[in-house]
Amino acid sequence: MLPIITVRHLNKKYGEKVVLNDINLNIFPGQIIGYIGPNGAGKSTTVKILTGIIQDYTGDVIVFDKDLRSSILEVKSKVGYIPELAELYDLLTPREYLAFIGKLYHLPDDVIEERSRKMLTSFSLLDNIDQRMDSFSKGMKQKVLITSGLLHNPTIVIMDEPLSGLDANAVILVKELLQALKAEGKTIFYCSHMMDVVEKVSDRIVLINNGTIIADGTFEELRQGGSDSLEQIFSRLTSSGNQVQNADDLAAAMNDRSS
Repeated sequence: MLPIITVRHLNKKYGEKVVLNDINLNIFPGQIIGYIGPNGAGKSTTVKILTGIIQDYTGDVIVFDKDLRSSILEVKSKVGYIPELAELYDLLTPREYLAFIGKLYHLPDDVIEERSRKMLTSFSLLDNIDQRMDSFSKGMKQKVLITSGLLHNPTIVIMDEPLSGLDANAVILVKELLQALKAEGKTIFYCSHMMDVVEKVSDRIVLINNGTIIADGTFEELRQGGSDSLEQIFSRLTSSGNQVQNADDLAAAMNDRSS
């Protein structure tokens, strides 16, 4: 099977600061890739490159056998992007916003309406379809954002902390949605800090630290070092110190009466 995304010798700097250092990845159709790392590791930069938001990088990104730089609009038409922050036109209603997004992908009006209603129903938002989104909670906006990222039925779905602000039931729904998308042959690139979710849904986990991939494999392959959970693997590979001791020190500092 040929990869649907190939990343070769990807490098990115901001000034003199190296953010990505020789990233190499092959992502295959129907995989759920969990992409994890500490803050500042380069996760969001990778996502922004894969979605075409950042274009001044060195190396090659091949998607659908096409160079991302030279075929960016064609690639974007088949990619769904769900960022962490739901920055919507919140003076619009969900119906209006999703109609706008659908038109960007040249979807017919009846398809936009049908998909919008079905997806908002799944998120228990159909009753709010004509309500202005400036009155929505963060979680409600996130549900509309997820809907907008999937509205055009993309082949590749790129998610950057998609569970931000969602309640427990919505988190369960999104986890089930990931499995349903995988069953349809979609490829999911899932970037998150929620280790328990990444551990459960990912076919393969890629760990990045200081702009470099330091682990790549299934959960079972990564835990061969003896760790019982992805959180423990993450801490072992990325922490510069003992997190348990650090937590004890923080708690002790709160009770310090010396001042």
